[in-house]
Amino acid sequence: MNNFKNNNRRSRFKPNGDRNFRRNGNGNKTNGDFGNGSAFKRRHPGKNNQNAAKLVEKYNDLAREALSNGDKILSENYLQHSEHFSRILISQENSRTHSVNVTDAHASNQIKLENENKDTEETTSK
Repeated sequence: MNNFKNNNRRSRFKPNGDRNFRRNGNGNKTNGDFGNGSAFKRRHPGKNNQNAAKLVEKYNDLAREALSNGDKILSENYLQHSEHFSRILISQENSRTHSVNVTDAHASNQIKLENENKDTEETTSK
């Protein structure tokens, strides 16, 4: 008679699905989990390693060099990178001008309101 005592055998796989993660003493995941709800924050969120103007120049130079070496495909790749960063530059300039326009409009509206308040105070005091 066979007694199937597989319950005492060690299973091949770990019971939890987080085999790739090491856990610290608190039971929290120490590496990996950058998904929703994690406390991961970039050090400088709005800052690239270099600014977009420098990156445009860099990729244009690389494209020129690749073309001089006879590699048209690599040159086109670098030109596409350069175009991407030039679009980023344009969008940054547009957002700057928009924010300046909004700030100017807000300031002029504020002045108009102050002038109207002064006019109403003068008429009520007479």
